Amino acid sequence: MIRRTALALAIAALSLGAQGTQPAATLAANVANTHAGDPPTWSKEVAPIMQAKCQVCHQPDAIAPMSLLTYADAKKAATRIKSRVATRRMPPWHLDKTVGIQDYKNDRSLSDEEINTIVAWVEAGAPEGDPKLAPPPVKWPDPSVWQFEERFGAPDLVVKSAPFTRTAKGEDKWFRPMTETGLTEERWVKAIEIKPSLPDGRRVVHHVLTMLAQEEHGVTGLASSATEMGPMSAGLFMEWALGKSGEIFNEDAGKLMLPGAKIGWELHYYAIGREVKDDQVELGVWFYPKGYKPKNRTILTMYNAAAGSQLDIPPGEKTVTQNFYALRAPARIENFQPHMHMRGQAMMMEAVYPNGRREVLSNVDNFQWKWHNNYIFADDAAPLLPKGTTLVFTAWHDNTKENTNNPDPEQWVGWGDRTVDEMAHAWVDVTYLEQEDFDKLVAARAAKKKPVP
Repeated sequence: MIRRTALALAIAALSLGAQGTQPAATLAANVANTHAGDPPTWSKEVAPIMQAKCQVCHQPDAIAPMSLLTYADAKKAATRIKSRVATRRMPPWHLDKTVGIQDYKNDRSLSDEEINTIVAWVEAGAPEGDPKLAPPPVKWPDPSVWQFEERFGAPDLVVKSAPFTRTAKGEDKWFRPMTETGLTEERWVKAIEIKPSLPDGRRVVHHVLTMLAQEEHGVTGLASSATEMGPMSAGLFMEWALGKSGEIFNEDAGKLMLPGAKIGWELHYYAIGREVKDDQVELGVWFYPKGYKPKNRTILTMYNAAAGSQLDIPPGEKTVTQNFYALRAPARIENFQPHMHMRGQAMMMEAVYPNGRREVLSNVDNFQWKWHNNYIFADDAAPLLPKGTTLVFTAWHDNTKENTNNPDPEQWVGWGDRTVDEMAHAWVDVTYLEQEDFDKLVAARAAKKKPVP
């Protein structure tokens, strides 16, 4: 049964798409105050921001639609740049900065000052300034290679999906092959990366699910009481969508692969107007050294805000859906990755502790359906939740004509795989902990917060 709160109260609690952004009047005032003297220039102020936050995607043969490596590139796109950064659509970091945890390992957002600088630069006519003041070009890694390779070396295991030809036109397709890994011994995983082919694979693959199918009999010594896997597990191994490349596990945790393990794929393909032939997606796996066994097992969990995958979004309406999950063991929450489609507007993850205290952990209030960002908590900020804590997931959808992404506001929308249907779940890596280890982590974190006498 769908849990709906009163829409007026929901909108009062969370103004869709407005949290974490500067109102237009405030933005204009801040731009004027930040740059009351000479306007910012590309060479001195803007190029360093682009290098730090934008060029990793905006370069030739990468996932962005245009390059921003040079002044000439940026000058041509100046109006689009202003629009995207002022509304916090770019860089793709759509988190509410006013509530919840704000310390993330992969934060690529712009500060208000950086946004004001870019807007002031565009409004001044996008001047180049003195080219001698520009920072030297960044030597970016090849986007076609494994992004974790610089840190870990080549993957220890590479598994490819079966070839699939995506026709030029037609409905979305879901391809579900099974692939042997060839693994002959038990190994613990420290990092995973999924890599669609470039450039065409990135254009036709909406998302990828990989499932680990293996015999789980006799697996002992795992602090994972909520795993609930049967003899033949088809547990989630990793999910990929645009905005996410892979996962790296903490040193005390990992995922376990057993001899004979297979990878089950779910590849969501959509048409781009021309045929893409024999496309394959690659899965790269890095192992801990042989004999090393992390104490904890991390489980990728799908938490559905729609109970039983039920969604009821009437034509021309905004809806709120909520669901609850109790933790059966102490746990560390590693990330928050909302997943919705074209009518998705916001999703929030909260914790209700056993003593009744309620806390917002993370709130994505400006969800953009083409980006499925994975918000990875920093080590000292990842929520440590005691046994009995209830995780609360709330999702907001907008099926009105005001939603510019809405393909048809006159249609009723329910749960479904197609992008014109809807979903409302979050992918969350949960590391279950022994009580003794949980208590030590809580004590260590509390000690760090104590003021130095």
